Amino acid sequence: MLKKVILPLAFAAAFSAFPALATTHTQAPASAAAAVAATLPPLIDAQALKAQLGRTDLRILDIRADKDYAAGHIPGAINTPYGKYRGPQDNPGQLPAEAVLTELLQAAGVDADTQVVVVHGGANHTDFGAAARVYWTLKVGGLTRLSILDGGTKAWQAAGGALDSAAPAVARSRFSYRYDQDQIVSGEELAAALEADQAPALIDARPAKFYSGEVRVDAAARYGTLPGARSLDNAQFFPEGGTTLKPAGELKALVAQAGAADAPAVSFCNTGHWAATNWFVMSEIAGNKQVKLYPESIVGWSKSALPMENEPSRVTALIQDVKRALDK
Repeated sequence: MLKKVILPLAFAAAFSAFPALATTHTQAPASAAAAVAATLPPLIDAQALKAQLGRTDLRILDIRADKDYAAGHIPGAINTPYGKYRGPQDNPGQLPAEAVLTELLQAAGVDADTQVVVVHGGANHTDFGAAARVYWTLKVGGLTRLSILDGGTKAWQAAGGALDSAAPAVARSRFSYRYDQDQIVSGEELAAALEADQAPALIDARPAKFYSGEVRVDAAARYGTLPGARSLDNAQFFPEGGTTLKPAGELKALVAQAGAADAPAVSFCNTGHWAATNWFVMSEIAGNKQVKLYPESIVGWSKSALPMENEPSRVTALIQDVKRALDK
């Protein structure tokens, strides 16, 4: 039985940026010193990143698989594969242990005042979701100077950017990763809020057939969506077939249409991957700092006895399971 205790869903205010680095090389010109101190916006393009290469406070995190990184990456980038930021196969959205992320970021030379740029492959729009999930993970762990390279490595190459095959040596940092629980939503919190009829806007980032209960991922125990959820397929934020986000004005309009422009909201999907794209657009582009991410999403929720909407009958679910098995 759920405890009828309304757990707070107050959303933490956005962190303010860390002060600019106080120490710069005395031989550097004033313009170079200013570049070192600059905090980049949450979303940057390849040309903007090119202009930042060589900054002493910059760390490019390439989240592709080891073999893809080894085949060629942006000069100076460090490989921190996406899987390192994820949970086990049966619940990929689960948060990794703080010690695991501390080790990963220390080895990558990331400190509290590092300007981080997250780079994905750019093969499709889903790759952006991986970058957004990493960005979110870094933000809830205390980092504030964060950006995503729009279009990823593919866009970098299309802009004439060179690739390097050498893995740079970086000094190990002393950063200690700690989750800010005020920025994270758990299933228990959502369940309590729903029971008390005080839930925020629940935004389902999955394609329509997941929302309607027609399909599910293997790791999910049931079909359907969260009670009262609204559908906002993350693909809507990209031009059809595109891998870079639509212009900011269009993104803000889509967020407003979903009723998530200036009110408490929670973004979810199957495993907190597509949901991270929606969170990024709503929070970092549209400026709604009251939006949170439910990292375990439907996979975590469906394994409990908590209620779901658009859940088919047992017979229909069995038929859909058979079809899923035959399609594999």
